[in-house]
Amino acid sequence: MTRRSCAIYATGIVCAHLLILGIALIVAQVFQTMIHSRLKKEMTLTEKSQVFESWKNPPPPVYMEYYFFNVTNPEVFLKGGKASVKQIGPYTYREYRPRENVTFLENGTKVYALNPKSFVFVPEKSAGNPEVDVLVTVNIPYVAVMSELNSYSFFLRSLVSIYMNSLGIELFMNRTVHEILWGFKDPLLTKIHSMKPEVDEYFGLMWKKNGTHEGEFVFHTGEENYLDYGKIDTWNGLSKMSWWSSNQSNMINGTDGAVFHPLINRNELLYIFAADLCRSIHLSYVKDVEVKGIQAYRFAPPSDVLMSPKDNPTNEGFCVPAGDCLGTGVLKVSVCREGAPIVVSFPHFYQADPMYINAVDGLSPNKEEHETYLDLQPTTGVPIRACKRAQLNIILKRVPGFPKTKYINETIFPIMFVNETATIDDDSASQMRTLLLIVTLASNFPLLIVGMGIILLLVLVVLFCRNRQKKTAKDDTAYTQVSDKPEEQSETPANQPMRNGSYIAMSPVEAQKC
Repeated sequence: MTRRSCAIYATGIVCAHLLILGIALIVAQVFQTMIHSRLKKEMTLTEKSQVFESWKNPPPPVYMEYYFFNVTNPEVFLKGGKASVKQIGPYTYREYRPRENVTFLENGTKVYALNPKSFVFVPEKSAGNPEVDVLVTVNIPYVAVMSELNSYSFFLRSLVSIYMNSLGIELFMNRTVHEILWGFKDPLLTKIHSMKPEVDEYFGLMWKKNGTHEGEFVFHTGEENYLDYGKIDTWNGLSKMSWWSSNQSNMINGTDGAVFHPLINRNELLYIFAADLCRSIHLSYVKDVEVKGIQAYRFAPPSDVLMSPKDNPTNEGFCVPAGDCLGTGVLKVSVCREGAPIVVSFPHFYQADPMYINAVDGLSPNKEEHETYLDLQPTTGVPIRACKRAQLNIILKRVPGFPKTKYINETIFPIMFVNETATIDDDSASQMRTLLLIVTLASNFPLLIVGMGIILLLVLVVLFCRNRQKKTAKDDTAYTQVSDKPEEQSETPANQPMRNGSYIAMSPVEAQKC
Protein backbone atom coordinates (compact mmCIF):
# COMPACT_ATOMS: atom_id res chain seq x y z
CA MET A 1 0.00 0.00 0.00
CA THR A 2 1.45 3.37 -1.00
CA ARG A 3 1.87 6.33 1.29
CA ARG A 4 -0.87 8.19 -0.58
CA SER A 5 -3.32 5.35 -0.02
CA CYS A 6 -2.47 5.29 3.69
CA ALA A 7 -3.18 9.03 3.93
CA ILE A 8 -6.55 8.57 2.22
CA TYR A 9 -7.57 5.71 4.48
CA ALA A 10 -6.44 7.59 7.63
CA THR A 11 -8.32 10.73 6.59
CA GLY A 12 -11.44 8.71 5.93
CA ILE A 13 -11.29 6.97 9.31
CA VAL A 14 -10.76 10.22 11.25
CA CYS A 15 -13.51 11.96 9.23
CA ALA A 16 -16.00 9.19 9.94
CA HIS A 17 -15.23 9.22 13.68
CA LEU A 18 -15.57 13.00 13.92
CA LEU A 19 -18.88 13.07 12.08
CA ILE A 20 -20.34 10.22 14.09
CA LEU A 21 -19.14 11.70 17.40
CA GLY A 22 -20.28 15.23 16.59
CA ILE A 23 -23.73 14.20 15.37
CA ALA A 24 -24.18 11.95 18.40
CA LEU A 25 -23.28 14.83 20.77
CA ILE A 26 -25.68 17.18 18.99
CA VAL A 27 -28.55 14.71 19.07
CA ALA A 28 -27.92 13.86 22.74
CA GLN A 29 -27.27 17.56 23.64
CA VAL A 30 -24.60 16.43 26.06
CA PHE A 31 -22.71 19.72 26.27
CA GLN A 32 -25.83 21.89 26.43
CA THR A 33 -27.23 19.75 29.24
CA MET A 34 -23.92 19.83 31.08
CA ILE A 35 -23.61 23.62 30.84
CA HIS A 36 -27.23 24.20 31.85
CA SER A 37 -26.82 21.87 34.81
CA ARG A 38 -23.67 23.70 35.81
CA LEU A 39 -25.38 27.07 35.56
CA LYS A 40 -28.34 25.87 37.59
CA LYS A 41 -26.01 24.52 40.25
CA GLU A 42 -23.53 27.37 40.42
CA MET A 43 -25.96 30.27 40.28
CA THR A 44 -26.67 29.90 43.99
CA LEU A 45 -25.56 32.14 46.79
CA THR A 46 -23.73 29.40 48.63
CA GLU A 47 -21.75 27.77 45.81
CA LYS A 48 -20.52 30.69 43.80
CA SER A 49 -18.69 33.23 45.91
CA GLN A 50 -18.37 35.75 43.11
CA VAL A 51 -22.11 35.82 42.53
CA PHE A 52 -22.71 35.98 46.28
CA GLU A 53 -20.42 38.99 46.66
CA SER A 54 -22.10 40.65 43.68
CA TRP A 55 -25.48 40.00 45.28
CA LYS A 56 -24.29 41.25 48.64
CA ASN A 57 -22.57 44.38 47.27
CA PRO A 58 -23.99 45.22 43.83
CA PRO A 59 -21.14 46.68 41.71
CA PRO A 60 -23.11 48.78 39.17
CA PRO A 61 -23.65 52.34 40.41
CA VAL A 62 -27.31 53.14 41.03
CA TYR A 63 -28.54 56.70 40.50
CA MET A 64 -31.80 58.22 41.70
CA GLU A 65 -32.99 61.09 39.54
CA TYR A 66 -35.76 63.13 41.14
CA TYR A 67 -38.02 65.31 38.98
CA PHE A 68 -40.59 67.68 40.49
CA PHE A 69 -43.72 69.33 39.12
CA ASN A 70 -43.68 73.03 39.94
CA VAL A 71 -47.24 74.43 40.07
CA THR A 72 -47.34 77.68 38.09
CA ASN A 73 -50.99 78.72 38.76
CA PRO A 74 -52.15 77.55 42.20
CA GLU A 75 -54.70 80.40 42.46
CA VAL A 76 -56.38 79.35 39.22
CA PHE A 77 -56.70 75.77 40.43
CA LEU A 78 -58.19 76.85 43.78
CA LYS A 79 -60.83 78.82 41.86
CA GLY A 80 -61.89 75.77 39.86
CA GLY A 81 -59.56 76.05 36.89
CA LYS A 82 -57.07 73.56 35.49
CA ALA A 83 -53.69 73.37 37.18
CA SER A 84 -50.55 73.93 35.15
CA VAL A 85 -47.22 72.37 36.08
CA LYS A 86 -43.65 72.60 34.83
CA GLN A 87 -41.17 69.76 35.28
CA ILE A 88 -37.87 70.67 36.95
CA GLY A 89 -34.86 68.44 37.54
CA PRO A 90 -33.22 66.06 37.64
CA TYR A 91 -31.70 66.21 41.11
CA THR A 92 -29.46 63.17 41.09
CA TYR A 93 -28.25 61.10 44.03
CA ARG A 94 -25.90 58.12 44.04
CA GLU A 95 -27.59 55.24 45.82
CA TYR A 96 -25.64 52.72 47.91
CA ARG A 97 -27.50 49.53 48.79
CA PRO A 98 -25.31 46.86 50.42
CA ARG A 99 -27.00 43.88 52.02
CA GLU A 100 -26.32 43.58 55.73
CA ASN A 101 -26.88 41.02 58.50
CA VAL A 102 -26.76 38.26 55.89
CA THR A 103 -27.64 34.93 57.53
CA PHE A 104 -28.22 31.60 55.81
CA LEU A 105 -31.21 29.57 56.94
CA GLU A 106 -32.51 26.02 56.51
CA ASN A 107 -29.26 24.42 55.33
CA GLY A 108 -28.49 27.18 52.89
CA THR A 109 -31.80 27.05 51.03
CA LYS A 110 -32.78 30.52 52.26
CA VAL A 111 -30.93 33.67 53.28
CA TYR A 112 -31.97 36.54 55.54
CA ALA A 113 -30.79 40.06 54.74
CA LEU A 114 -31.43 43.74 55.30
CA ASN A 115 -30.98 46.17 52.44
CA PRO A 116 -30.29 49.66 53.82
CA LYS A 117 -30.08 52.45 51.28
CA SER A 118 -28.10 55.65 51.51
CA PHE A 119 -27.99 58.59 49.11
CA VAL A 120 -25.27 61.07 48.17
CA PHE A 121 -25.99 64.11 46.01
CA VAL A 122 -24.20 64.19 42.63
CA PRO A 123 -24.09 67.83 41.45
CA GLU A 124 -22.50 67.10 38.04
CA LYS A 125 -25.53 64.96 37.10
CA SER A 126 -28.09 67.44 38.44
CA ALA A 127 -29.89 70.39 36.88
CA GLY A 128 -29.73 72.60 39.96
CA ASN A 129 -28.98 72.94 43.66
CA PRO A 130 -31.69 71.27 45.78
CA GLU A 131 -30.91 73.50 48.76
CA VAL A 132 -31.48 76.65 46.70
CA ASP A 133 -34.16 75.80 44.14
CA VAL A 134 -37.66 76.59 45.44
CA LEU A 135 -40.85 75.14 44.01
CA VAL A 136 -44.58 75.40 44.56
CA THR A 137 -46.25 72.10 45.31
CA VAL A 138 -49.18 70.58 47.19
CA ASN A 139 -49.02 70.84 50.98
CA ILE A 140 -49.21 67.11 51.67
CA PRO A 141 -49.55 67.40 55.49
CA TYR A 142 -52.53 69.71 54.91
CA VAL A 143 -54.17 67.13 52.62
CA ALA A 144 -53.35 64.32 55.06
CA VAL A 145 -55.16 66.11 57.88
CA MET A 146 -58.20 66.73 55.69
CA SER A 147 -58.21 63.07 54.67
CA GLU A 148 -58.01 61.90 58.29
CA LEU A 149 -60.90 64.18 59.31
CA ASN A 150 -63.08 63.18 56.38
CA SER A 151 -65.03 60.72 58.54
CA TYR A 152 -65.51 63.21 61.40
CA SER A 153 -68.33 65.69 61.82
CA PHE A 154 -68.63 68.80 59.71
CA PHE A 155 -68.36 70.92 62.87
CA LEU A 156 -64.99 69.42 63.85
CA ARG A 157 -63.64 69.81 60.34
CA SER A 158 -64.69 73.45 60.33
CA LEU A 159 -62.92 74.12 63.62
CA VAL A 160 -59.73 72.52 62.38
CA SER A 161 -59.93 74.53 59.15
CA ILE A 162 -60.28 77.79 61.09
CA TYR A 163 -57.31 76.84 63.26
CA MET A 164 -55.19 76.00 60.19
CA ASN A 165 -56.10 79.36 58.63
CA SER A 166 -54.97 81.14 61.80
CA LEU A 167 -51.57 79.49 61.38
CA GLY A 168 -51.35 80.73 57.80
CA ILE A 169 -51.29 77.22 56.36
CA GLU A 170 -52.35 76.92 52.70
CA LEU A 171 -53.16 74.06 50.33
CA PHE A 172 -50.01 74.86 48.35
CA MET A 173 -46.61 75.60 49.85
CA ASN A 174 -43.27 77.04 48.78
CA ARG A 175 -40.32 74.88 49.81
CA THR A 176 -36.85 74.03 48.56
CA VAL A 177 -36.27 70.75 46.78
CA HIS A 178 -34.08 69.56 49.66
CA GLU A 179 -36.83 70.27 52.21
CA ILE A 180 -39.49 68.44 50.23
CA LEU A 181 -37.21 65.45 49.72
CA TRP A 182 -35.36 65.06 52.99
CA GLY A 183 -37.68 66.78 55.43
CA PHE A 184 -38.52 69.98 57.27
CA LYS A 185 -40.29 70.86 60.49
CA ASP A 186 -43.89 71.38 59.45
CA PRO A 187 -45.90 73.88 61.54
CA LEU A 188 -49.15 71.87 61.30
CA LEU A 189 -47.50 68.57 62.24
CA THR A 190 -45.68 70.33 65.10
CA LYS A 191 -49.01 71.37 66.60
CA ILE A 192 -50.40 67.86 66.20
CA HIS A 193 -47.21 66.39 67.67
CA SER A 194 -47.74 68.41 70.85
CA MET A 195 -51.09 66.66 71.27
CA LYS A 196 -50.18 63.27 69.81
CA PRO A 197 -46.45 62.56 70.33
CA GLU A 198 -46.56 59.53 68.04
CA VAL A 199 -47.08 61.89 65.07
CA ASP A 200 -43.74 63.04 63.66
CA GLU A 201 -43.37 66.81 63.45
CA TYR A 202 -41.14 66.55 60.39
CA PHE A 203 -42.29 65.85 56.85
CA GLY A 204 -40.39 64.87 53.71
CA LEU A 205 -40.93 62.48 50.84
CA MET A 206 -37.68 60.74 51.77
CA TRP A 207 -37.76 61.59 55.47
CA LYS A 208 -35.96 58.89 57.50
CA LYS A 209 -35.22 56.91 54.34
CA ASN A 210 -31.54 57.82 54.03
CA GLY A 211 -29.61 55.00 55.69
CA THR A 212 -32.67 52.90 56.44
CA HIS A 213 -34.09 49.76 54.86
CA GLU A 214 -37.48 48.79 53.40
CA GLY A 215 -37.94 45.79 55.65
CA GLU A 216 -36.53 42.40 56.57
CA PHE A 217 -36.27 40.01 53.62
CA VAL A 218 -35.78 36.25 53.41
CA PHE A 219 -34.76 35.07 49.94
CA HIS A 220 -34.56 31.65 48.32
CA THR A 221 -30.98 30.76 47.33
CA GLY A 222 -31.96 28.39 44.52
CA GLU A 223 -30.36 25.37 46.17
CA GLU A 224 -33.52 23.28 45.77
CA ASN A 225 -34.74 24.76 42.48
CA TYR A 226 -32.77 27.17 40.33
CA LEU A 227 -36.03 28.86 39.26
CA ASP A 228 -36.44 30.08 42.86
CA TYR A 229 -33.07 31.84 42.89
CA GLY A 230 -33.52 35.30 44.44
CA LYS A 231 -37.26 34.93 45.03
CA ILE A 232 -38.64 36.49 48.20
CA ASP A 233 -39.87 34.00 50.78
CA THR A 234 -41.00 36.51 53.41
CA TRP A 235 -41.02 40.29 53.87
CA ASN A 236 -41.13 41.59 57.42
CA GLY A 237 -42.06 38.08 58.47
CA LEU A 238 -45.02 37.97 56.06
CA SER A 239 -45.42 35.43 53.28
CA LYS A 240 -48.36 37.44 51.97
CA MET A 241 -49.88 40.87 52.56
CA SER A 242 -53.24 41.70 54.07
CA TRP A 243 -54.27 45.18 52.98
CA TRP A 244 -55.58 44.37 49.49
CA SER A 245 -59.02 42.85 48.91
CA SER A 246 -58.08 39.54 47.22
CA ASN A 247 -55.69 36.68 47.95
CA GLN A 248 -54.04 37.04 44.55
CA SER A 249 -53.34 40.75 45.06
CA ASN A 250 -51.87 40.06 48.50
CA MET A 251 -49.31 37.56 47.18
CA ILE A 252 -45.58 38.39 47.45
CA ASN A 253 -44.27 37.19 44.10
CA GLY A 254 -40.85 37.27 42.49
CA THR A 255 -37.54 38.85 43.47
CA ASP A 256 -36.65 42.35 44.62
CA GLY A 257 -35.45 43.16 41.10
CA ALA A 258 -31.73 42.78 41.83
CA VAL A 259 -31.33 39.18 40.61
CA PHE A 260 -33.21 36.61 38.54
CA HIS A 261 -32.82 32.92 37.82
CA PRO A 262 -30.49 31.84 34.98
CA LEU A 263 -31.65 30.53 31.59
CA ILE A 264 -34.42 33.08 31.06
CA ASN A 265 -36.61 32.62 28.00
CA ARG A 266 -38.63 35.16 26.05
CA ASN A 267 -42.00 33.57 26.79
CA GLU A 268 -41.98 33.77 30.59
CA LEU A 269 -43.30 36.47 32.88
CA LEU A 270 -40.91 37.85 35.50
CA TYR A 271 -42.26 39.03 38.85
CA ILE A 272 -40.89 41.76 41.10
CA PHE A 273 -42.09 42.69 44.55
CA ALA A 274 -41.94 46.48 44.96
CA ALA A 275 -42.08 47.34 48.65
CA ASP A 276 -42.65 51.03 47.89
CA LEU A 277 -45.73 50.08 45.83
CA CYS A 278 -46.90 47.52 48.40
CA ARG A 279 -47.49 44.95 45.65
CA SER A 280 -45.92 42.62 43.11
CA ILE A 281 -45.83 43.48 39.43
CA HIS A 282 -45.00 41.37 36.40
CA LEU A 283 -42.82 42.12 33.40
CA SER A 284 -43.02 40.61 29.93
CA TYR A 285 -40.50 40.33 27.09
CA VAL A 286 -40.31 43.35 24.77
CA LYS A 287 -37.27 42.95 22.49
CA ASP A 288 -33.63 41.94 22.20
CA VAL A 289 -31.10 44.67 23.03
CA GLU A 290 -27.34 45.01 23.33
CA VAL A 291 -25.61 46.73 26.25
CA LYS A 292 -21.81 47.17 26.14
CA GLY A 293 -21.44 44.28 23.71
CA ILE A 294 -23.67 41.97 25.78
CA GLN A 295 -26.86 40.56 24.27
CA ALA A 296 -29.86 40.96 26.58
CA TYR A 297 -33.63 40.59 26.73
CA ARG A 298 -35.66 43.67 27.60
CA PHE A 299 -38.58 43.09 29.97
CA ALA A 300 -41.11 45.78 30.87
CA PRO A 301 -44.47 46.01 32.70
CA PRO A 302 -47.25 45.48 30.14
CA SER A 303 -50.19 47.85 30.02
CA ASP A 304 -52.41 45.46 32.01
CA VAL A 305 -50.36 45.91 35.21
CA LEU A 306 -52.20 49.12 36.15
CA MET A 307 -55.22 48.56 33.92
CA SER A 308 -58.70 49.34 35.20
CA PRO A 309 -60.56 46.32 36.63
CA LYS A 310 -63.17 46.91 33.94
CA ASP A 311 -60.58 45.89 31.34
CA ASN A 312 -58.52 43.56 33.55
CA PRO A 313 -60.66 41.88 36.23
CA THR A 314 -57.58 40.47 38.01
CA ASN A 315 -56.88 44.00 39.25
CA GLU A 316 -60.11 44.16 41.23
CA GLY A 317 -58.17 43.04 44.29
CA PHE A 318 -56.32 46.37 44.32
CA CYS A 319 -59.57 48.27 44.88
CA VAL A 320 -59.83 49.11 48.59
CA PRO A 321 -62.46 49.01 49.84
CA ALA A 322 -63.71 46.44 47.34
CA GLY A 323 -65.38 48.16 44.41
CA ASP A 324 -63.71 51.54 45.05
CA CYS A 325 -61.53 51.51 41.94
CA LEU A 326 -59.56 54.12 40.08
CA GLY A 327 -59.07 54.17 36.31
CA THR A 328 -56.32 52.72 34.16
CA GLY A 329 -52.74 53.68 34.93
CA VAL A 330 -52.99 54.63 38.62
CA LEU A 331 -52.85 52.74 41.92
CA LYS A 332 -53.95 54.02 45.32
CA VAL A 333 -51.34 52.97 47.91
CA SER A 334 -52.67 54.88 50.92
CA VAL A 335 -53.97 51.53 52.23
CA CYS A 336 -50.40 50.63 53.16
CA ARG A 337 -49.10 54.17 53.63
CA GLU A 338 -50.94 55.90 56.44
CA GLY A 339 -51.74 59.56 55.93
CA ALA A 340 -52.50 61.35 52.68
CA PRO A 341 -54.39 59.72 49.78
CA ILE A 342 -51.27 58.82 47.80
CA VAL A 343 -51.54 57.41 44.27
CA VAL A 344 -48.69 56.02 42.19
CA SER A 345 -48.39 55.84 38.41
CA PHE A 346 -45.78 55.88 35.72
CA PRO A 347 -44.24 59.33 35.02
CA HIS A 348 -46.53 61.84 33.33
CA PHE A 349 -49.31 59.21 33.64
CA TYR A 350 -47.69 57.07 30.96
CA GLN A 351 -50.06 54.21 29.97
CA ALA A 352 -52.82 55.88 32.02
CA ASP A 353 -56.33 56.94 31.09
CA PRO A 354 -56.19 60.23 29.11
CA MET A 355 -58.51 61.88 31.66
CA TYR A 356 -55.63 61.95 34.16
CA ILE A 357 -53.24 63.41 31.62
CA ASN A 358 -55.68 66.05 30.43
CA ALA A 359 -56.63 67.12 33.97
CA VAL A 360 -53.32 68.99 34.36
CA ASP A 361 -51.50 71.10 31.80
CA GLY A 362 -47.79 70.43 31.27
CA LEU A 363 -47.77 66.63 31.04
CA SER A 364 -46.42 64.78 27.99
CA PRO A 365 -45.97 61.03 28.52
CA ASN A 366 -43.70 59.09 26.18
CA LYS A 367 -42.22 55.61 26.15
CA GLU A 368 -38.55 56.58 25.84
CA GLU A 369 -38.49 58.75 28.97
CA HIS A 370 -41.18 57.23 31.13
CA GLU A 371 -41.18 53.44 30.63
CA THR A 372 -39.87 51.10 33.31
CA TYR A 373 -37.73 48.27 31.96
CA LEU A 374 -35.06 45.70 32.78
CA ASP A 375 -32.38 44.44 30.36
CA LEU A 376 -31.42 40.93 31.47
CA GLN A 377 -28.65 38.66 30.20
CA PRO A 378 -30.71 35.51 29.57
CA THR A 379 -28.01 32.89 30.23
CA THR A 380 -27.05 34.15 33.69
CA GLY A 381 -30.19 36.13 34.60
CA VAL A 382 -28.03 39.12 35.59
CA PRO A 383 -29.54 42.61 35.09
CA ILE A 384 -27.33 44.50 32.65
CA ARG A 385 -29.31 47.74 32.67
CA ALA A 386 -32.38 48.86 34.60
CA CYS A 387 -34.67 51.87 34.66
CA LYS A 388 -37.36 51.97 37.34
CA ARG A 389 -39.65 54.96 36.92
CA ALA A 390 -42.52 55.83 39.20
CA GLN A 391 -44.56 58.94 39.91
CA LEU A 392 -46.04 60.10 43.20
CA ASN A 393 -49.46 61.77 43.06
CA ILE A 394 -52.06 62.88 45.56
CA ILE A 395 -55.84 63.05 45.32
CA LEU A 396 -57.20 66.59 45.69
CA LYS A 397 -60.95 66.99 46.07
CA ARG A 398 -63.54 69.08 47.85
CA VAL A 399 -63.83 68.38 51.57
CA PRO A 400 -66.84 69.89 53.39
CA GLY A 401 -65.71 72.10 56.24
CA PHE A 402 -62.57 73.25 54.42
CA PRO A 403 -63.58 76.34 52.40
CA LYS A 404 -60.25 76.43 50.51
CA THR A 405 -61.35 73.30 48.64
CA LYS A 406 -64.81 74.63 47.80
CA TYR A 407 -64.20 75.19 44.09
CA ILE A 408 -61.48 72.72 43.16
CA ASN A 409 -62.18 69.89 40.77
CA GLU A 410 -61.23 66.39 41.94
CA THR A 411 -57.78 65.74 40.49
CA ILE A 412 -55.02 63.17 40.87
CA PHE A 413 -52.32 65.79 41.23
CA PRO A 414 -48.70 64.99 40.22
CA ILE A 415 -46.04 65.79 42.83
CA MET A 416 -42.78 64.26 41.55
CA PHE A 417 -41.35 61.21 39.82
CA VAL A 418 -38.14 59.25 40.22
CA ASN A 419 -35.95 57.59 37.62
CA GLU A 420 -33.85 54.88 39.28
CA THR A 421 -31.14 53.76 36.86
CA ALA A 422 -28.29 51.26 36.91
CA THR A 423 -25.99 50.02 34.12
CA ILE A 424 -23.33 47.34 34.38
CA ASP A 425 -19.85 48.81 34.87
CA ASP A 426 -17.05 48.25 32.34
CA ASP A 427 -15.10 45.71 34.44
CA SER A 428 -18.17 43.59 35.10
CA ALA A 429 -19.17 43.85 31.43
CA SER A 430 -15.73 42.57 30.37
CA GLN A 431 -15.99 39.62 32.76
CA MET A 432 -19.50 38.89 31.52
CA ARG A 433 -18.39 38.89 27.87
CA THR A 434 -15.55 36.47 28.68
CA LEU A 435 -17.90 34.16 30.57
CA LEU A 436 -20.44 34.16 27.75
CA LEU A 437 -17.71 33.46 25.19
CA ILE A 438 -16.61 30.38 27.14
CA VAL A 439 -20.21 29.22 27.47
CA THR A 440 -20.82 29.74 23.75
CA LEU A 441 -17.69 27.83 22.72
CA ALA A 442 -18.49 24.98 25.09
CA SER A 443 -22.11 24.82 23.93
CA ASN A 444 -21.08 24.74 20.28
CA PHE A 445 -18.24 22.23 20.71
CA PRO A 446 -20.21 19.41 18.99
CA LEU A 447 -20.75 21.71 16.01
CA LEU A 448 -17.00 22.35 15.88
CA ILE A 449 -16.42 18.59 15.78
CA VAL A 450 -18.92 18.18 12.94
CA GLY A 451 -17.31 21.10 11.13
CA MET A 452 -13.88 19.48 11.38
CA GLY A 453 -15.40 16.23 10.11
CA ILE A 454 -16.88 18.01 7.08
CA ILE A 455 -13.54 19.68 6.33
CA LEU A 456 -11.77 16.33 6.49
CA LEU A 457 -14.49 14.86 4.24
CA LEU A 458 -13.71 17.51 1.63
CA VAL A 459 -9.99 16.78 1.99
CA LEU A 460 -10.77 13.07 1.53
CA VAL A 461 -12.70 13.77 -1.67
CA VAL A 462 -9.84 15.89 -3.05
CA LEU A 463 -7.24 13.26 -2.22
CA PHE A 464 -9.35 10.50 -3.76
CA CYS A 465 -9.90 12.45 -6.98
CA ARG A 466 -6.22 13.35 -7.32
CA ASN A 467 -5.26 9.74 -6.72
CA ARG A 468 -7.61 8.56 -9.48
CA GLN A 469 -6.25 11.16 -11.88
CA LYS A 470 -2.66 10.08 -11.30
CA LYS A 471 -3.57 6.40 -11.70
CA THR A 472 -5.32 7.12 -15.00
CA ALA A 473 -2.32 9.09 -16.29
CA LYS A 474 0.01 6.23 -15.38
CA ASP A 475 -2.14 3.72 -17.22
CA ASP A 476 -2.13 5.94 -20.32
CA THR A 477 1.68 5.96 -20.48
CA ALA A 478 1.73 2.14 -20.57
CA TYR A 479 0.40 2.02 -24.17
CA THR A 480 2.04 2.93 -27.54
CA GLN A 481 0.17 4.80 -30.14
CA VAL A 482 -1.73 2.67 -32.61
CA SER A 483 -0.36 3.34 -36.09
CA ASP A 484 -2.87 4.27 -38.69
CA LYS A 485 -0.44 3.56 -41.55
CA PRO A 486 -0.70 0.28 -43.47
CA GLU A 487 1.91 -2.30 -42.60
CA GLU A 488 4.50 -2.73 -45.40
CA GLN A 489 4.29 -6.18 -46.82
CA SER A 490 7.53 -8.04 -46.15
CA GLU A 491 8.70 -11.27 -47.32
CA THR A 492 7.75 -13.94 -44.92
CA PRO A 493 9.14 -17.37 -44.82
CA ALA A 494 6.63 -19.92 -45.86
CA ASN A 495 6.97 -21.87 -42.69
CA GLN A 496 6.12 -18.84 -40.43
CA PRO A 497 2.63 -17.51 -39.89
CA MET A 498 1.67 -14.04 -40.91
CA ARG A 499 2.01 -11.40 -38.15
CA ASN A 500 -0.55 -8.74 -37.42
CA GLY A 501 0.36 -5.46 -38.94
CA SER A 502 -1.00 -3.28 -36.08
CA TYR A 503 -0.25 -4.10 -32.46
CA ILE A 504 0.06 -2.47 -29.16
CA ALA A 505 3.09 -2.50 -26.95
CA MET A 506 4.10 -6.18 -27.19
CA SER A 507 5.09 -8.17 -30.27
CA PRO A 508 2.96 -11.18 -30.94
CA VAL A 509 4.32 -14.35 -29.49
CA GLU A 510 3.92 -17.66 -31.20
CA ALA A 511 1.79 -20.05 -29.32
CA GLN A 512 3.92 -22.56 -27.56
CA LYS A 513 3.25 -26.18 -27.97
CA CYS A 514 2.47 -28.17 -24.87
